[in-house]
Amino acid sequence: MNFADLAPYFAEESKVIEFIEGPIWPDGPVCPHCGGIERQGHIKGKSARPGLRKCGECRKQYTVKVGTIFEGSHIPMTKWLIAIYMMCSSKKGISASQIQRSLGLSYKSAWFLCHRVRQAMTKEPLLSKLSGDGGVVEVDETYIGGDPKNNLRKKRIKHQ
Repeated sequence: MNFADLAPYFAEESKVIEFIEGPIWPDGPVCPHCGGIERQGHIKGKSARPGLRKCGECRKQYTVKVGTIFEGSHIPMTKWLIAIYMMCSSKKGISASQIQRSLGLSYKSAWFLCHRVRQAMTKEPLLSKLSGDGGVVEVDETYIGGDPKNNLRKKRIKHQ
C-alpha cells in the first residue's frame, strides 16, 4: 500500500477510525472491558467522539483506541496513520524531529508517538516478521582487513 492508496483515509477522523477498526475487529466490535460481542452500539451525535461505542452488557463506553498504542493520546488519528506510514516506509528510519516538522506536532508529542509505534513493533505479529525466527537481525555487514594474500610485507609502510 502506498501513500496515494492511504490518502483518502487521511482526510477525516471517522474514515481513519473505520480503517483501523477492520484489522483490530475483523469479526465486529469487541468490548475491551468485558469481552462482550453482543449488543455493541454506536454513540452518535455532535458531541460524541468519532468511533465511540457502548457495550450493552457492561454499559461502558469505548473506542478502537482502548488497549492499543493509540490509547491515552490526544493526537488525531489522521496524524497517527501518517506517522506510522512514514516510519514504516522510510528506508533508514525517521526521527521524532522529522515527525514534528512534517505533522506540525510539538517535539514531546512526536517523541511519544514514535516510541509508541516502536513499542508496537516489538510485539506480535510484527515481532516475528521483523526478526525472522526470533533470532538476531543482521542489518549490515562489513569486512575489515582484506585478503591475507594481498598483505605483502614489502609494500607496507613502516611507522616508527
